[in-house]
Amino acid sequence: MGGGMPILVVEDDPALREALCDTLELAGHAVLGAAGAEEALRLLAARDVSLVVSDVRMLPVDGIALLKEIRQRFAFLPVVLMTAFADVDRAVEAMRAGACDFLLKPFDAQVLLAHVLRYRLPGTVTSDGVIATDPVSMHLFALAARVAQTDATVLLTGESGVGKEVVARYIHQHSARRGGPFVAINCAAIPESLLEATLFGHEKGAFSGAQNAQPGKFEQAQGGTLLLDEITEMQPALQAKLLRVLQEREVERVGGRKPIVLDIRVIATTNRDMSDAVARGAFREDLYYRLNVFPLPIPALRQRVRDVVPLARHFLVAHGSRGGRPGLRFSAAAESALEAHPWPGNVRELENVIQRAVILAAGELVEAADLQLAGSSHSGVASEPAPSPGSLSVAGRRTPRAGQSDELREVEREHILETLAAVGGSRKLAGQRLGMPERTLRHKLRQYRIEGFLKG
Repeated sequence: MGGGMPILVVEDDPALREALCDTLELAGHAVLGAAGAEEALRLLAARDVSLVVSDVRMLPVDGIALLKEIRQRFAFLPVVLMTAFADVDRAVEAMRAGACDFLLKPFDAQVLLAHVLRYRLPGTVTSDGVIATDPVSMHLFALAARVAQTDATVLLTGESGVGKEVVARYIHQHSARRGGPFVAINCAAIPESLLEATLFGHEKGAFSGAQNAQPGKFEQAQGGTLLLDEITEMQPALQAKLLRVLQEREVERVGGRKPIVLDIRVIATTNRDMSDAVARGAFREDLYYRLNVFPLPIPALRQRVRDVVPLARHFLVAHGSRGGRPGLRFSAAAESALEAHPWPGNVRELENVIQRAVILAAGELVEAADLQLAGSSHSGVASEPAPSPGSLSVAGRRTPRAGQSDELREVEREHILETLAAVGGSRKLAGQRLGMPERTLRHKLRQYRIEGFLKG
């Protein structure tokens, strides 16, 4: 039997149920079988599954009634129904009741497997590198998989560090455009004077320094997906031009006169309250509605606690292997400490903490003290109330205080300087990546200059 969360097959015909289970198992999937709706609900109450495949015609409880009960109890769980041609009207009813899709009997094994690959929840780790164990995350990726089948514009919202680009890439990889390019641009990372030419491209001589014609990000994304990251940072004048491009589905290069027809999917992200930005006049209302076709809020890490340890293990393997320490593992106390931490910096903070723990761990076992979690009794500092944003340093960690080790100060300094170098010296971008206010970052950089660790 395959690994991961199983697929639940609900079919009252024993021979057909066995054939379906065999088909799925031969394809490498873990499978559970149920002879009817009541048995299916008992199994669902006892363990997590990644997908339900159920017949419609069953006695005494049919597949439609089972679907409605699943929607009540397990709202995140995808359901595919099997129905005969004569029951197409019931299939329409099923879709209205929340089924992902239906299989029209008789169907080939490959049709079944294609539906499974399209709709099943990611489980703990998928081939895409997505980690989703908490039901909240599984619901998120189930919705992402469904919208991926369309060309609808998606607006991803959530706190900084929750993994908005990961979700955007997941949508692209599960769409019909997965063979095309995935192009991302951070609207906050490029000076306003250059952002228009970067987005739309420019012709030779369009402005001082434009020695050659260049395609913009929209053109580069032809046939694929364009991610507009931190869209609320875009200035109003450029918002108006973006709106026209999205409405007309064509772009003109700066200095050009020939419109270029676009064939792209647009995904936008923000960590701000868009409705508030619209109310304040900082963001165009018409552009907001153009982008908000399919809103997909991404929960904070503290709202999906069951993801914390699987994510931490993933980062431990990745950074441990990169650092020449592939055998590292967490102690039980370390995993408990990870789950208890509030993670104000979300997944980005978690990865930074694990990267630091790889450096600090003395042996093969990463202990709770190696995590140096703020406010933890294992961190080597006194337990304190939750910090204000201004007291956080590297992606949610506290600024080193008296009594903390020089080694920890050095780790933090190296991480800050590496991040600054990676973003080309932009304090604003570095602060965003680190989860640190720009004022705090300026203070630290000034101190590093005094101490001789930073030039200029």
